[in-house]
Amino acid sequence: MKKVLILGAGLVARPIIRDLLEKGYFVTVTDVTDEQPKKLTANHRNANPIAWQVNDEEALDKLLVEHDIVVSLIPWIYHPIVARAAIRKKKNMITASYVKPEMAALNEDAKKAGIIILNECGLDPGIDHMSAMRVIDHIHGKGGKVKEFYSLCGALPAPESADNPYGYKFSWSPKGVILASNSSALYLKHGKKVEIKSEDLFKDKFVINDFPTVGELEVYPNRNSIDYLDIYGIPEAETVYRGTLRYKHWCEILDAMKSCNLITEEKFDFTNKSYADMVAMMIQTDSENIKQKTADKLGVSISSPAIEGMEWLGLFDTTPMNRTEDSPFEIVAYLMLDKMSLGENERDMNVMLHIFRAEYPDGKQEVIKSKLLDFGSTATDTSIARNVTLPVSVAVRMILNKEVNLTGVYRPTIPELYNPILDGLEEYGIKMEEEYNLPLTEMIQ
Repeated sequence: MKKVLILGAGLVARPIIRDLLEKGYFVTVTDVTDEQPKKLTANHRNANPIAWQVNDEEALDKLLVEHDIVVSLIPWIYHPIVARAAIRKKKNMITASYVKPEMAALNEDAKKAGIIILNECGLDPGIDHMSAMRVIDHIHGKGGKVKEFYSLCGALPAPESADNPYGYKFSWSPKGVILASNSSALYLKHGKKVEIKSEDLFKDKFVINDFPTVGELEVYPNRNSIDYLDIYGIPEAETVYRGTLRYKHWCEILDAMKSCNLITEEKFDFTNKSYADMVAMMIQTDSENIKQKTADKLGVSISSPAIEGMEWLGLFDTTPMNRTEDSPFEIVAYLMLDKMSLGENERDMNVMLHIFRAEYPDGKQEVIKSKLLDFGSTATDTSIARNVTLPVSVAVRMILNKEVNLTGVYRPTIPELYNPILDGLEEYGIKMEEEYNLPLTEMIQ
């Protein structure tokens, strides 16, 4: 019986644990305590729920010796620790996280150890890469060029669950989403590099309406898109844009909060301060009539979505925060998790859209769209959990069945990885729907 080591038992772990156990693998699941691993493995005879701390490298080495492959679902910052241990013990490894420089630097060591370290094998990054590359390779296979490429993705509550001013709910910790809100962006548009400063991130938006059952969605840019000229092998592209999808008003409210310095990681002394006091400190005023003063600071109506959203979150409350030295970022994350978590029996969804403009040697052009609309529920598995970990589960089986003969640090951007993983995902009803030969009017302008 093949043995799989899964590090991390967080909110996305359940689908892969259950899937591998159902398919006859022995699965060890770790977390900082054994409470969550025990809950997720439910006394299964082939499960081993244990506690493990990331700084215990000796225990990690021992675990690796006892297993055939390791899946790291712990925070990305710790993946290199696991990767170096996997190299030492010559065990294959999979993550759903971006390849950071420290991980990329292990490529030659992984090759020498004869192992693959497969990263970016989740949803975004993951399914986005695989589904995009399948179309890109199709275009190139016909002698064509990818002249424009948009890749848009959003993990959102289903429409009936998007019932707060933000149109958003979390099925995991909000900190990553808020941190991403502080980033700048860079993309290529009609041959020109467009740089968007952090303070302008949510101002640079447009609307799509490609999912009739969902309705209009707003798009804002997602970090550095220009790297994907190389990652996807499309140096001919004149437009390359990766964007994040949200319901209406998210951008407006987050932009207002950024303008009020409310998602900064800088620390302040909030001893004996209320939420209203914090806002007053951040916009350099006093807390009397703070709602109106915030509206004046932003130059918006007191009844605007931005002010209503901040009020709904509790940012104008005179309730004591019971904080000392802390950052607005941490406080806002706490409020969001408290008020914007996906509720019991509520549905979430993943929305993904790739749009390509292809040009061929005979002068013909076409627009190609590739779409994913997937729903989940807190009553079963959330869509985010399914889409992040089931691609990893398929990859685990491929590697253990020796269907992959690659060594080094990889993303699933080559056919021998993306084709079988995408095909395997159809078993779970996760499938991109592709439309070819669309008119140029279907292209984002």
